[in-house]
Amino acid sequence: MIASLVPQFGGLIWTLLAFVLALSVIVAIHEYGHYIVGRWCGIKADVFSIGFGPVLWSRMDRHGTRWQMAALPLGGYVKFRGDANAASVGDDGTVAEMTEAERAQTMTGASLWRRAATVAAGPIFNFILSILIFAGFVIVSGRVVDNPVVGELKPLPEAVVTLQPGDEILSIGGQSIEAITDVASTAAELPAGESISYEVRRDGEMLRLDAAPPMPARVEQVQARSAAWDVGIRAGDVVTAIDGVAIHSFRDLQRKVEVAEGAPLGLTVWREGEVLEFTLTPRSQALPLPDGGFETRYLIGITGSLFFEPVTETAGLVEAVSYGFSQTGYILKSSLSALAHIVTGQISTCNLSGPIGIAETSGAVATQGLENFVWFIAGLSAAVGLLNLFPIPVLDGGHLVFHAYEAVRGKPPSDNAVRVLMTIGIALMGALMLFALWNDIFC
Repeated sequence: MIASLVPQFGGLIWTLLAFVLALSVIVAIHEYGHYIVGRWCGIKADVFSIGFGPVLWSRMDRHGTRWQMAALPLGGYVKFRGDANAASVGDDGTVAEMTEAERAQTMTGASLWRRAATVAAGPIFNFILSILIFAGFVIVSGRVVDNPVVGELKPLPEAVVTLQPGDEILSIGGQSIEAITDVASTAAELPAGESISYEVRRDGEMLRLDAAPPMPARVEQVQARSAAWDVGIRAGDVVTAIDGVAIHSFRDLQRKVEVAEGAPLGLTVWREGEVLEFTLTPRSQALPLPDGGFETRYLIGITGSLFFEPVTETAGLVEAVSYGFSQTGYILKSSLSALAHIVTGQISTCNLSGPIGIAETSGAVATQGLENFVWFIAGLSAAVGLLNLFPIPVLDGGHLVFHAYEAVRGKPPSDNAVRVLMTIGIALMGALMLFALWNDIFC
């Protein structure tokens, strides 16, 4: 009995460690944004804390800020001078006794634009982290060249692979290929078959030959917490048959899943020379559309790829940063669209994950390698930044609303109004958290 629980316990520990690490990085960047912009604006910070509760480690820097690690690593805060609490709501009673110069160094006494900049800096730093990580991936990995040139071949089971690295693909199945993006789009239109005719240029010579479909039923990535992940399918696996019927391309696999409409499927999988059998049930999932809408489809949670690595080249800094902006923007747009569709009932509320779901995803992604885990942190950082901009009291967005009110009226909201609104905000966030936990447990 105890022996059977050891793997589960080990998996739980790994999940918690991955979740805490991802959350700590994102929180540290978020709070550092508040801290450093506040310091630039002349606002003093007394405490910079990662975690809550009993302090495990601390040190005082030359600026008078105590940096600390606390026992409960589920968030963090910056307590500015004169603040009554970590939420920077009200003062601790010492502000009235300060000189004018000293009051200007507190969140209560600083000018409006300095307070607003300090508050907005947290989410902005989350977005910057996402942009830099995505840009870094492009700089390290390079960008795919437009020419349809074959790079390193990927392992396939007894496939007819007669292409070689360096071959330039001119046509597939009689369809002309002009760019590397044409290869994947053509793959979706090809008829089922074990091999496809290619026309290639090799060392200046034109060749006609047969090879495996350009996008075989090879698993490039497995979505965490998906049907495929739960049964043990992993990246690099090749699906050779579904319910005993041989398949040869990723499009064949997609058609089988679509036709099943949620019915269980038996998958025969090749993994490094070994043949494995899996049974899984596709799950309904809402997918974003290019026009901003969503469609609901049955999926097993895997992505495919070409049977070769495309050739890459070094990307410039401007190009990499541009990609970072576009990828972060896509996450923000998709998140807002998904939330709107959930609120209007157009997609299931099960698409909203809570802390348990995020923790499980953290652990699952971490097992897929450092690259996938860092990519996950980038996506989560953008989502956290967006969440904090919602106009809910207790969140940064709520504070910015208070500042906007002050800019219009010429004075801040009354203390009683702030207290009432903060109570409402806490209740809203608590209700949202409970709802997300319900989804994690019952969806």
